[in-house]
Amino acid sequence: MRTTTSTLLGAPLLLWALLAGAGARADVNIHYVEPERFSDVPFSPVERERVLKQLSEHLAKLGRQLPAGQTLKVEVLDVDLAGRMYPRRGGDEIRVMNGGADWPRLHLRYTLEAGGQLLRSGDDELSNMNYQDRISRYGGDDALRYEKQMLDEWFAKRFAPAGRG
Repeated sequence: MRTTTSTLLGAPLLLWALLAGAGARADVNIHYVEPERFSDVPFSPVERERVLKQLSEHLAKLGRQLPAGQTLKVEVLDVDLAGRMYPRRGGDEIRVMNGGADWPRLHLRYTLEAGGQLLRSGDDELSNMNYQDRISRYGGDDALRYEKQMLDEWFAKRFAPAGRG
């Protein structure tokens, strides 16, 4: 599987070659559209890049489930992470999740192609208002556990083979 993702500050595309199993599988291309305008990502460029890289890696991992020869293109139009950032002494910030109106949200536009043919496309706004009330397969030490769970559910709904979900 090959994953292409644009970097945060408009630098050239970064190509990651990720292999699934014995050989290359599907291609996943991820592009962040104006990430500096996203609703809620860390202010620090280093932390922002880290969060977007983790989201890209997770989307690439999900893309490994696609059949060989398919290309999934995802444009990330907005990110609003679970919780809210609060300043602390020394300039650090801490993310606090209270289960109120601070649920995670993602706005994605996607296309799935194979052999030059469009298989599926859409514009989805993902959100999980009950993010703290559900069991997550991601550990408490995973800072993006709620966003990853939301992406897992979106991917299964949109791209699961017939009869699998």
